[in-house]
Amino acid sequence: MSADLTSDLLDLTYRADLDILVGRWGYQPAVEQLPAVYEQLRKQGQESGCRFWLQDIRRRSFNDPVTTQWLLTKFFPAMGRQLGAQLCVAYLASPTLKEAIMAGPSFRTPEFYDQQPFVVAFFGDEGEAISWLHERQRRQALG
Repeated sequence: MSADLTSDLLDLTYRADLDILVGRWGYQPAVEQLPAVYEQLRKQGQESGCRFWLQDIRRRSFNDPVTTQWLLTKFFPAMGRQLGAQLCVAYLASPTLKEAIMAGPSFRTPEFYDQQPFVVAFFGDEGEAISWLHERQRRQALG
């Protein structure tokens, strides 16, 4: 990711060896910061052509419901269509944030997304998140 205003907020790295786009969030952003950050994420996703994303949000303390709704109804579906296959996003969250997200009204299990252009899953362990992404890669490779 280029050195810009979002670099300390979101460090993006495409891991070609894993075919995973890793985003590590440095802190809880103000809602006003999110459009520019998600634009960087969109650009990096398109440049790499990677459909398998690990988003490390362990340093974030809450999810804005309006942003979450936008991600689920606009951003992720559009990215899946632009990338030509299902976008798979594994969120690595702190125990408290993960519990809050999973108890929220917009939470769905990964199976809910089977026929959607994207799928989202939440994890407390990075190894489990990467294993899930690898399983998704295998499924997509098999068609």
